Amino acid sequence: MAGKPKMSSVVNDILIKSIYPYRKKSSHKGQNGRVLVVGGGWMYHGAPLLASMAAMKTGIDLVYVAVPEPVCEPIRSFSPDLIVIPLPDYKFTKGSARRLLKLAPEVDAALIGNGMGKGNSEAISLFVRLAKIERFVIDADGIDRTVVESLNGKKSILTPHEGEFKRVSGVDLSGMKLEEKIEAVKEFAGRIGTTVILKGQTDIITDGRSVMLNRTGNAGMTAGGTGDALAGLAVAFLSKQVEPLNAALLAAYFNGLAGDMALESYGLHFTASDMIKFYPYVMRPYDQLIE
Repeated sequence: MAGKPKMSSVVNDILIKSIYPYRKKSSHKGQNGRVLVVGGGWMYHGAPLLASMAAMKTGIDLVYVAVPEPVCEPIRSFSPDLIVIPLPDYKFTKGSARRLLKLAPEVDAALIGNGMGKGNSEAISLFVRLAKIERFVIDADGIDRTVVESLNGKKSILTPHEGEFKRVSGVDLSGMKLEEKIEAVKEFAGRIGTTVILKGQTDIITDGRSVMLNRTGNAGMTAGGTGDALAGLAVAFLSKQVEPLNAALLAAYFNGLAGDMALESYGLHFTASDMIKFYPYVMRPYDQLIE
């Protein structure tokens, strides 16, 4: 794979081809990505489900979904392709975290936060800090200062919108010009030691050194769940041993392309589930088998 892209570039087809992960002809189950998605609560089962289905559609081998027991059955009934791990309580608590630390399978990367609701930061931090997992994507309610501090050098991606970015960084991006937003997000990513996808009309993607802009996507992607799908893509590419910045670039680019295909098919009337169906079509031109 190519090295990191130059600063202030726009993500394009040539770059994507240079960083897209290929599959070995001789590979077997487990060698093309194993992901754990941790999320959900008594009210939200859709967020971890959408993230999990998005991850599966990248062509990874295994997706485990750890959710509170009351929402296990809806997820199990939706897809036989997902391996569901039931957790105690109606939300992610410290007890849930300790239980998952005992049950967690061997995976290459984990996504945590989708659909959890507020007030889970200490439990999330406990799991992130103690889990034998070195690659994390933090999304939605997981984007919290306490959680970010617990990453402690692990390879990670944060996927905030502007409101979540303010919560974790203290910086209000509203009213800023694009150039000012770029500098603020870059400074934060560099200081924390993570990669950030700031979601917006133009996605800002940075690891604190390189800055990339993604312009795929459209206004129909304000539909609920499209951000969960993006996080699912990011953790899937991270599980394929793609470096965090490149995994973030691939996720943002393909998520936007799928959204553009959904717009062509449905107009402004598509859902996140509709969009996920297009992932194989936007990625297929890049697939290659190698020796």
